[in-house]
Amino acid sequence: MIMRVMGEGQFVVGEDHLNLLNQLDSDLVTAVESGDEALFRQAYGKLLDAVKQYGTPVPLDSLEPSELILPSADATIEEVRELLMADGEGVIPGFPD
Repeated sequence: MIMRVMGEGQFVVGEDHLNLLNQLDSDLVTAVESGDEALFRQAYGKLLDAVKQYGTPVPLDSLEPSELILPSADATIEEVRELLMADGEGVIPGFPD
């Protein structure tokens, strides 16, 4: 799956890491629903860090469509709530355990 982190580029993340990302996504949903800015920052930071840790960067000169676009690390809790959680299911598409 190709994921774009706004302002940082694209990363190819293998299916073997999607369950971990889904767990981090679930933590993000909890943080956003709580309205706690510090908890949100921690949860979103962990999700972005995992995408970059487990993903392989796509070369900058490559034009690949992103299957998922994540806001930049400085996105607000409201931006993440509005842009990515409209359906209440988080930002990472579901993937069976």
